Amino acid sequence: MRFMKRREFIKGSAIVGATLASTTLVSESGMYANTESRDIHRILNSRGVNVGTLPVIRAFAGNHTDYISPFVLLDEFGPVSIDAYDDPLRVDAHPHAGVIPTTYFLEGSGHHKDSLNYDFQIGKGEFMMFSSGRGAIHMEETGRKLYEEGGQYHGFQIWLNMPSKYKMIDPTTSVHNDGEFALIEDEKYSIKVILGELPNAKSNVKLLSPAFYYHIKMKDDSRLDIPTNPNHNAFIYNISGKLELKNQKQLKKNQIALYERGKSVINIYSECASEFLLLGGQPLDERVYSYGPFVMNNEEQIKQCIQNYNTGKMGDPEMVN
Repeated sequence: MRFMKRREFIKGSAIVGATLASTTLVSESGMYANTESRDIHRILNSRGVNVGTLPVIRAFAGNHTDYISPFVLLDEFGPVSIDAYDDPLRVDAHPHAGVIPTTYFLEGSGHHKDSLNYDFQIGKGEFMMFSSGRGAIHMEETGRKLYEEGGQYHGFQIWLNMPSKYKMIDPTTSVHNDGEFALIEDEKYSIKVILGELPNAKSNVKLLSPAFYYHIKMKDDSRLDIPTNPNHNAFIYNISGKLELKNQKQLKKNQIALYERGKSVINIYSECASEFLLLGGQPLDERVYSYGPFVMNNEEQIKQCIQNYNTGKMGDPEMVN
């Protein structure tokens, strides 16, 4: 049995994320003033990294915890054009503990296999949660449909932290689809509520602590006022288009806006068609101690995770690959 050495799974560790962006203001505002709206803490640029053979755009990873908790990492994979019968883009078998890597597909398909005996394909619009708890191993790669037919591969892996009292629970894997999400549609926008809730729209996906995850599309010359709990964190990741936010600040493609707490409403204006994620939730207010794929609360827990992995308690990587 070949176990991953310590230096192997810390390579590409969740340590370095986005960089501070210079603030850009729109020349002619489409926004209206609202004193009750949330203030922006800062706007950040994402950066490109490789995870296995998969190129990703990393918005944050283990930093800005005060503004992004209960989330700890956000990667956008693709969009990448895949030709039929190309070698799969792949992340070999690797462990996780204390964190819930979630995967959401905008386009294409993926293949997930783990040490919990799950082995399945996941496709467009589906949302997977790999709740690692005390520790498990999984492998990720582009899916069978892409291999046979080719096409676009595009989506997100976003890690949701687990509260300290759940860090050592049994690991589980689940896949969710449109039947469990809520959808709000208007002639100017659509909001897919993957996690959490909005007025008259609630996801049925169960969580360990309050969080929200909205996939939003806006058409030309459209405005949105989105209510949030003022005591919860909130941030926007822009997938495409340009957004105008409070005080005429502009959010470009692959940038992320972190919001201050204390007020409820998030104001958004889109002059042209745009697509973005709005996420956040109740800050865990607990120490985050991360070591590669392990996200715990102290060093002793990290050492225990490493020992559990190296002694096979999280499963056999060879069986997962």
